[in-house]
Amino acid sequence: MAEKTQKNFITALGRRKESVARLRLYTLVSANLMYAQEKVQKGSIIVNGKKAQDYFKGLVARSVFEKPLKITNSLGRYGVTAKIEGGGQTGQLDAFVHALSRALSTIDVKNRQILKKAGLLTRDARVRERRKVGMGGKARRVKQSPKR
Repeated sequence: MAEKTQKNFITALGRRKESVARLRLYTLVSANLMYAQEKVQKGSIIVNGKKAQDYFKGLVARSVFEKPLKITNSLGRYGVTAKIEGGGQTGQLDAFVHALSRALSTIDVKNRQILKKAGLLTRDARVRERRKVGMGGKARRVKQSPKR
């Protein structure tokens, strides 16, 4: 659910497993805009006060969080800040991508079609299965019955 505001940015929310990403996509970046000691510029992606490359380590993660920007030809056009809570590294990365895709889809209708085709606007509903009573500690494990 992304919404357009009058403050030169678009807010969006992305979720995956237990992770929630609240994102701001700045269409117009002022010269003195700061987010937790990091300067927000066109092309910068800041997650929880760190640059995205430092927060999500590795080349694979980098290609994943830049994918929505690459396929919509928006790399370097906008400033992005995000606050991500809960979950682990993969869940947070996917929540960030979901929020970024939602924000990009509100900017242009063409972006929405591109992102929908790539499957980036769909919320991944898979969550961890809960533990059941009497199962020996795991969700699907069955206690071994004694012989004889």
